[in-house]
Amino acid sequence: MINNSSLNSIYYNWWKNIDKTIFLLIIILFSLGLFFSLVSTSFIASDKLDTNNYFFFFKHLVYIFIGLLTLVFFSSLSEKNLFRFSIYLFFITLFFLFLVPIFGTEVKGSKRWLNLFFLPQFQPIELLKPFIIIFVATILCSEKNYNIYIKYLLTIISIIPTGLLLIMQPDIGQTLLVFLSWVILVFVSGINLLFILLFISLSIISLLYVVFFIPKFIYIKSRILSFFNPDGGTHNFQSDKAIEAISSGGFFGKGIGEGTLKTRVPEAHTDYIVSVISEEFGVIAIIFLLILFLFFIYSVFKKIYLEKSEKNKLVLTGSISLIIFQALIHLGVNIRLFPTTGMTLPFLSYGGSSIIGVSILSGIILNLTKRKIN
Repeated sequence: MINNSSLNSIYYNWWKNIDKTIFLLIIILFSLGLFFSLVSTSFIASDKLDTNNYFFFFKHLVYIFIGLLTLVFFSSLSEKNLFRFSIYLFFITLFFLFLVPIFGTEVKGSKRWLNLFFLPQFQPIELLKPFIIIFVATILCSEKNYNIYIKYLLTIISIIPTGLLLIMQPDIGQTLLVFLSWVILVFVSGINLLFILLFISLSIISLLYVVFFIPKFIYIKSRILSFFNPDGGTHNFQSDKAIEAISSGGFFGKGIGEGTLKTRVPEAHTDYIVSVISEEFGVIAIIFLLILFLFFIYSVFKKIYLEKSEKNKLVLTGSISLIIFQALIHLGVNIRLFPTTGMTLPFLSYGGSSIIGVSILSGIILNLTKRKIN
């Protein structure tokens, strides 16, 4: 049994050894997400739910509190326990993803959420993504005497079920995110570039076939065609309003509470949070956020450069790449560089699954960037 003295000692050592720069950046990003949640959802709660103005804010606050506990838990584990525990969680969360087509809640034609009595309205893929990184890295760094191409094949086999389940939902954005993360991991591990290009080509051809020739995905086809032909499409309302919001906000914004995007576009506080921020606080706020993200990425890559363990390098690279790709896709959708995907912005967007998922990633990053005790 662990007494209070032992527990205090564990967390004193945790605080002493974590990278405080990375930890501080994570806290700042979460705090900004909480603040923007307050200013972007108060009118939504009062207008649509006929409840107090701070309904979503308090929910976001609870999610962040749970997320920080999750972050501390994963960052305080020993490396051995982190990897072992993550492998178990990979299969558990993959099982939940299998349940989505059967018991999932359908929203706007997509089944992406589970609504279980002990886990209300959560998106399994958000929790699964961090453990995919560790699972793939574990295969690539296995000490068993497998041929390296056998290991690559095993990693492909390990992510195919996730990709197929995501396509069935359908969730093309998350599918691309998972495969991009896999590409980064195998590329960093030293695979021949020709194999990467071949795999990407086959994946793109397969994805285009699925989207354009299978009736279930006709709305995605319409969305893509509308993206390339704005005048002839009917799926650009959200993107058009997001661009208008960014333009109308200018460099310094309209001011807190003066934006209109949050009341005109559904889920603006999740999928279009960058546009909401830009409208009320201006492009200067987005530049500030980009600087924070870049500093966070730089701080992690600096640690990767100093890391001696190949497995730790792979996991850290995969984890930070996952955050980078998700942020880039979110930003690209907001400025109409990509079609609408429903991708949240890590740390800042409202949503319990997204916050817990990025908290797990942050906990893994903090764990593997800790000062090593000899």
